Amino acid sequence: MKEYYELLGLTEDATDEEIETRYKLLREQYKEERWLDGEAGNNAAKALTKLDAAYKEIMSSRKETSKNSSGADAYAEISELLKQDKIAEAQARLDDFNERPAEWHYLQAVVFYKKNWTNESKKQLEIAMEMDPNNIKYRAAYGKMNAKNDFEQQSAYQRSQNPYSNPNTRPYDDGEQMGGNACSECISCCYTYMCVNCLFNLCCGCR
Repeated sequence: MKEYYELLGLTEDATDEEIETRYKLLREQYKEERWLDGEAGNNAAKALTKLDAAYKEIMSSRKETSKNSSGADAYAEISELLKQDKIAEAQARLDDFNERPAEWHYLQAVVFYKKNWTNESKKQLEIAMEMDPNNIKYRAAYGKMNAKNDFEQQSAYQRSQNPYSNPNTRPYDDGEQMGGNACSECISCCYTYMCVNCLFNLCCGCR
């Protein structure tokens, strides 16, 4: 992206107004120079094409990361939609992105999880962690998802071995030794009914 700004003779902290002004000025210049004879005209025509492409990419990128009136960025807006279970709207916003960094894949994982597409959600989390391996939020969500999946698999195995057992009891758990059945059942309930807000920290923000 830096090279696009350099084509306009600007830095990445330039305002939208500065970018538009500079773009129009250079575009008029190249439009006139492209009619020059020989190599000068060819160079101006090539420069005009590059200028148009650079401007388009810059403004497209800025649109994706633009801030709304409340000051929240585009990803925070999508997080808010997910909190409200507006899955279709959130997916539509995600689809508008051309560049898809780690946070994009994290939010896509949330969408898939809300659709009960666990495997797809897990894959998106893995991509997010690969792109940003030091992000604690991504790793925490991934760990919670694996813990939930492991518990469900163990519960299914226990039921297959003893179909008359309590499905909310943790497998291989001696309630007395672990501090009583009440604690065991609470933990089981947390894993069994772990909500998407808890799994992806949507209750306290998804940023």
